[in-house]
Amino acid sequence: MSMLYFAGCPNWRAAGERLRAALDRVGRTDTRIELVPVETEAAAAAVGFAGSPTFVVDGEDLFGPPATVGGLTCRVYGTSAGLAGVPEVTDLVAALRERAGR
Repeated sequence: MSMLYFAGCPNWRAAGERLRAALDRVGRTDTRIELVPVETEAAAAAVGFAGSPTFVVDGEDLFGPPATVGGLTCRVYGTSAGLAGVPEVTDLVAALRERAGR
């Protein structure tokens, strides 16, 4: 499990905490989260970076392919409270369970 981020985005630390909480809730307390900094526009384009934070499982974006990729931007997620820079823990849990069910 990886979380791609860029340091200029204020949401990445909270995203890492929520991801850890979500993994714990689905019983994956043993899963290590690899924090992957994306530091340049070229690196963002090379990895198909969808904005910070991006959650990746087995090389696939946990929330599906984004409309645009490749820039050093903050990503926006739809949550029950509206758009936010970080998915809710419940959204992460749902995405992880859906992914595991494939």
